[in-house]
Amino acid sequence: MALLELQRVGTQSDILGECPLWDGSANCLYWVDIRRPAIRRLRHDNGQVDTWTMPDLVGSIALTDEGRLLVALPSQMALFDPQNGELQPFLSNLPMREGHRFNDGRCDDRGRFWVGSMHNISRAPEGTLFCLEGAGPLKPVLQGVSIPNSLAFSPDGETLYFADSLHYKIFAHDYTPDTGQMGVSRVFAESKPPAFPDGSAVDAEGFLWNAEFNGGRLLRYAPDGRLDRVVSLPVDRPTCCAFGGPDLDILYITSTSQNMTDAERQAHPMAGALMAIRPGVCGLPEPRFALRGPRGN
Repeated sequence: MALLELQRVGTQSDILGECPLWDGSANCLYWVDIRRPAIRRLRHDNGQVDTWTMPDLVGSIALTDEGRLLVALPSQMALFDPQNGELQPFLSNLPMREGHRFNDGRCDDRGRFWVGSMHNISRAPEGTLFCLEGAGPLKPVLQGVSIPNSLAFSPDGETLYFADSLHYKIFAHDYTPDTGQMGVSRVFAESKPPAFPDGSAVDAEGFLWNAEFNGGRLLRYAPDGRLDRVVSLPVDRPTCCAFGGPDLDILYITSTSQNMTDAERQAHPMAGALMAIRPGVCGLPEPRFALRGPRGN
């Protein structure tokens, strides 16, 4: 099926847009601007964009099973209520190294939150991939990460996708949903520098869509890693994508405008925009964080 024309959504511009999530129960899309720092919401019914300023760099968010958002801040995991704008502590005293922040995060279908940390400036291999079950603690799973990205799960929950972006590879890990164990990995896809894999989304057919940072495109990979489709974008640095809309047939794409020269801004005037396209396939409902611990079958 042919792709329908890509469009800009709203007039806002993000410094570093990331982590789009579709909330089917509220008929809206949430995402973050890490650097502003802020949480944004697009209302599907009227196209209005709401913005809430956060107290610190907001790396990623997750829907929760009771309506609020789990917010990954450098000093804590917090709960944000979009009904009244209140931010409440949930998990403090995090094992976060000095100068580090969170980046990409994603829930599995049992309600665990997987999230990676990174050095905010140097991108040195000092970050960690963590897993959070309920009220914690935040468990380190993988060390020595530079830029954690591309966290996603296959429709059957038995494959966890993850990229340390500066390795220019997406890995597919065996995954056990019952225990939350990340197992043996294989190279799933590779990019050619300076382009590297950023955020991903999995569609209902089990194909992985990846935003290629510095590559200016979306890539759709088959479950076996074969490149299936390439979608060129009007921005050089897309950051993440997510399926949304009432029928989950809209693919939303976030992007960044930070550290761009005047010439780069002129060449890419949509940098920092939220974009949308109908790719001809549908996505899957976004899993929700289980506040009281992982759900059973």
